[in-house]
Amino acid sequence: MKTLTLSIALLLLPAVQGTVLAQDKVGPVRVALFDDNGSFGKGVPSVSEQLGKDGAFVVTKLKGPQIGDGTLKHESFDVVIFTGGSGHKQADAIGPAGLAQVKAFVEQGGGYVGICAGAYLACDGFSWGVKILDAKTVSPKWRRGEGQVKIQATDKGREILGFPSDQLDIRYANGPIYKAAGSPGIPDFEPLAFFRTELAEHDSPKGAMVNAPAMVAGTFGKGRVICSSPHPEQTAGMEGFIVRAVKWTAGR
Repeated sequence: MKTLTLSIALLLLPAVQGTVLAQDKVGPVRVALFDDNGSFGKGVPSVSEQLGKDGAFVVTKLKGPQIGDGTLKHESFDVVIFTGGSGHKQADAIGPAGLAQVKAFVEQGGGYVGICAGAYLACDGFSWGVKILDAKTVSPKWRRGEGQVKIQATDKGREILGFPSDQLDIRYANGPIYKAAGSPGIPDFEPLAFFRTELAEHDSPKGAMVNAPAMVAGTFGKGRVICSSPHPEQTAGMEGFIVRAVKWTAGR
């Protein structure tokens, strides 16, 4: 009887161990932070500072050619971040090879966090985009202005990002106003927060921003994506956004 019990236990052990190892991720989250032409302003310094205060992350800044030459790989990184600036210039900096590398990285299970320009870069709706988010913009007139607007989190946004149910002030600087692109190869995104007020300067369409998605989550292949049109990393009281977004996209 003891021999039979031991034999059954030995047969079951590899399967149980394999399940545990597949689900558990240990060690710090390894973050690749794009820091090159197209990422300017306070985005990179703010993200570096906020993640640097938490021992759960190791941040490595990458230049465009490094992403294009294959440095962004799963053996080295869990999540890639693109901050504010110019999405088109970021795409130019990493080049066609870099766009393909980022797309493959996410498809194979990597995380992607995009803020403002980085949120544009993720879209399927631009010829120069990474095409990992089923989104495009409501208008080509993207210069809506810079200033404070109000957003309100959805249930999913409160769960993932820890936001309260109240409307919140946040810095906005010409970020994308998303709508679904209808791409059959990319799952639909889910809003994490909606704009409740807007800026509509430079003859941009009025009313398009109110109640449009401000922050979204999606999946592409085995990977997770979070994009934010406004700037939580540059808004007092929202410093926890980047920590939670990175952890969620990393599957932690």
